[in-house]
Amino acid sequence: MNGKPAREIHWSATASPPPACSTLKCNTSADVVVIGGGLTGCRTALGLADAGVSVVLLEAQDIGWGASGRSGGQCNPVWRQTPEELATRFGQARAERLVNTTLSAADDLFKDIAHYGVDCDPVQSGWVQAAHTRKSRRSLERLHGAWTQAGARIDLLEGDRVRSMSGSPAYSFALFHHAGGHVHPLSLTRGYARAAQARGARLFCGEAVQTMERADGKWTVSTANGSVTAEQVVQTTNAYTGASPSPGLNKTFFPLVSIAVATEPLTAAQRASVLPDAVTISDTRLAIYFARYDRDGRLIFGCVGSSEHIGKLAGERLLKGLNTVFPQLRGIGLERTWGGRIAVTPEMMPHIHEPAPGLTAALGYSGRGIAMTSVMGRALTRKVLGDAESSLPFPVEAVSPIRFHAPLKAMIPMAAPAMSLKDALDSRIGGL
Repeated sequence: MNGKPAREIHWSATASPPPACSTLKCNTSADVVVIGGGLTGCRTALGLADAGVSVVLLEAQDIGWGASGRSGGQCNPVWRQTPEELATRFGQARAERLVNTTLSAADDLFKDIAHYGVDCDPVQSGWVQAAHTRKSRRSLERLHGAWTQAGARIDLLEGDRVRSMSGSPAYSFALFHHAGGHVHPLSLTRGYARAAQARGARLFCGEAVQTMERADGKWTVSTANGSVTAEQVVQTTNAYTGASPSPGLNKTFFPLVSIAVATEPLTAAQRASVLPDAVTISDTRLAIYFARYDRDGRLIFGCVGSSEHIGKLAGERLLKGLNTVFPQLRGIGLERTWGGRIAVTPEMMPHIHEPAPGLTAALGYSGRGIAMTSVMGRALTRKVLGDAESSLPFPVEAVSPIRFHAPLKAMIPMAAPAMSLKDALDSRIGGL
């Protein structure tokens, strides 16, 4: 790959300092145990601590180690389904709550960042959602009509307007979502964790949960070093959920992979021709292309991968995508490349599950994690505090493993090349 970039997560090298975490060396108690120190877990711990609840957060690695520290960091707030399709699935009342939550999700995220003083390079300059075929154009036109009718601020872009806003000659039709933006995802996660800690939450890292047992109305959550007893447990391990401690939960989604590359900082002239207004961009490919800047003017470019390990073929796929979308950057130096899992549900929507009394789990953001983990964190806080389930934006569903999950999961490494081939055929047959 051009420049032989380091195989290092870019956000780990550029993030704000991590919060000070402890090791759990005793048996302790709290009102709530949160398992998982990613965006959802840290935002939930923050919401609960802000409400005066005693919270312990257990993270098997480090804060933001999983998807939250590996994503593209784009705040893309609108679902792939129309409000009408959401109503068909969830019913009218719940769909209205979800639509209203979605309409404010991006603004609520950036308000959160300002309110809690989170240092995460926030930029809310909009999101370009570009069509790569005539069929995908029709799909975006349908989304535009439905979501603007619901109240979203979305513009139609055609021809020169697409090219001038994106800097890409690869697209001639797009939607522009005014509320979109981008953040440093690991700094956002660490910022939530520090804010939770400042409000009394206790954070323990390097503490993989081994067992959970419930007796006399309380849970005991044990690690190799100690345990926590609490009335409620919230599990937020998302794409890194294993077979335990909640059996079956890891079979409710597919752990797809997102891969990305960080270029060297662009020159002023290059920045004037590529995403000149610091918008984010993603397109309608199955093996989606996405891009945004970091604070130092590096372009972060990504797509769907086969593995978190970036080998030769994955590197070539990234470089081909970068050269396709921004051919004016051909030959630019590449600094880092990395990958991470994303949890994708069959419905492309997040799930809330209640596997047992007092145990709540949430996962499955399907590429909308920056905006929706914040929504979910607030929703989980409300649920723990006693709000009615019917008031939440997402339904609380039984754990229902996907049929034939094991053989389908085994095929995931083949998904990225298969999707890329389908995208290439679609572009050749029905390109704009």
